[in-house]
Amino acid sequence: MSKQIPVVAIVDDDPRLLESLEELLESDGHAVRSFSSAEALLAEGLSDLTVLITDIGMPGLSGLELRDLVGKVRPDLPVILITGRHEIADRLRAGGVARLFCKPFDGSALLAAVGDAASDGANGER
Repeated sequence: MSKQIPVVAIVDDDPRLLESLEELLESDGHAVRSFSSAEALLAEGLSDLTVLITDIGMPGLSGLELRDLVGKVRPDLPVILITGRHEIADRLRAGGVARLFCKPFDGSALLAAVGDAASDGANGER
């Protein structure tokens, strides 16, 4: 039996960050799908994803709105939030959001979180 490669979607309006995250995740053995907006991801679909990483502050649909929508459509899909706004991160952490990274973040810590999220998602946890 072959092991299925985790598919990680990244949503961020910063093309440099998208490229950097793609390289990081691919080097760790993940298949990566990158999107410059939440709307582009939703148009493509969520069915084959293992983990979603999304920036919070984007034009159009925000990362928080995307997380909430994904929670209704794919409640089994783990979502990792990233932001450059530390005051927003502090508020979200105080509200119980655990999978949250502030830019700049440690790549090893993000890879560990993706691995944990993929395992949680496989077990039906979010």
